[in-house]
Amino acid sequence: MRTKRRIETAMALVWMVFACPSPAAAEGPPAPAAQRTAAELLAEVVAAERPRILRKAAACMAESPVTVTSQSCPRSVGGPHDFFSEADYMWPDPENPTGPYKARDGLTNPDNFVAHRRAMVRLSEIMGTLGSAYLLTGDDAYVRPAVVHLKAWFLEPDTLMHPHLLYGQAVRGKVTGRSIGIIDTIHLIEVARAAEVLQDSPAFPAADRAGVKRWFRTYLDWLVTHPYGQRERVNGNNHEVCWNMQAAAFARLVDDQALLETIRSDFKTRLLALQMAADGSFPRELRRTKPYGYSLFVMDAMAGVAQIASTPTDNLWTHTLPDGRSMQRGMDFLVPFIEDKTGWPGRQDVAHWDDWPVRQPCLVLAGLQLQKPEYIQVWQGLDADPEDTEVLRNLPLRHPLLWLLPAPE
Repeated sequence: MRTKRRIETAMALVWMVFACPSPAAAEGPPAPAAQRTAAELLAEVVAAERPRILRKAAACMAESPVTVTSQSCPRSVGGPHDFFSEADYMWPDPENPTGPYKARDGLTNPDNFVAHRRAMVRLSEIMGTLGSAYLLTGDDAYVRPAVVHLKAWFLEPDTLMHPHLLYGQAVRGKVTGRSIGIIDTIHLIEVARAAEVLQDSPAFPAADRAGVKRWFRTYLDWLVTHPYGQRERVNGNNHEVCWNMQAAAFARLVDDQALLETIRSDFKTRLLALQMAADGSFPRELRRTKPYGYSLFVMDAMAGVAQIASTPTDNLWTHTLPDGRSMQRGMDFLVPFIEDKTGWPGRQDVAHWDDWPVRQPCLVLAGLQLQKPEYIQVWQGLDADPEDTEVLRNLPLRHPLLWLLPAPE
């Protein structure tokens, strides 16, 4: 009953914000699949997610925090509290073994240090699961272990991560960090959202809430003001989209309405206007050696920005450029190849071709916001819990209930 009330509340908001059909449309006999109401679609998503989330949440409650201080890399010039990663596609140069590493686009070097990224993915999975379980049940028992992880990552002096990304995606022999390393913290997006939905629980003390928000405020300021962040913000490909997705999530947590307004503007004038082609594809991703995986990734990120930053008066989901480019145009291009990638018009990805697609978040979010029940059907038929590390690296939004259900009252 509590979940049903939250679905009704959520859909009241969706009807208000996104101009979906009114609740009266749900009255009478069941509608054909193509005429499902927004409330019915959301109920279907909740029903699909509920057993999976509650099963996983039971396991997450027993997990202890693992932060950046749990492992270190001697190649990092930072300290034990500084996030560090190495560029995925950089390899030793056979012609110069002791010299700088060289790029092999799309091929991940297995000898790179990725422990901090994996710890962050783990945090995202735990927080997303516990936050979703709280949304489903209203049970504070899910909040308490979540707060333990938040405090370990962002508040405890011995284990916290410093709020910057100076040492992300370093390249041996070249640089100690790069602007494009900022993409690694896409795995903090659902951490921030989980903190947002948990914030009214009495199990999340006020001082801890304030401290977590302070950390994200500091990191957001770094993303906006540091040269790395400024460069990433106008990168021109999926990195720019992911900067906006992160900044929107963190701005929403700390209530930075001015930045959110700027992100909405940039979504229209930069992300849609400069990156999407007339057919809905993203040419800069199609030029990569993994064009299929990158096309999925950038559309998921676009969906993330639209979901996080839209308002009742500025709906990015339905915004359409004069030539027709829009989120719907992007989905029109991609969905047929999610349903059957054997028809993919480009070359196959050089790696992980067989690991995609999974439950892409663009399917479930667009299915609800654009009233496309066929997208929900495709989403349900895909892997909900992929284990491949490359897939997880490129799948930051894995918990749709965080974005679809309101917090318990």
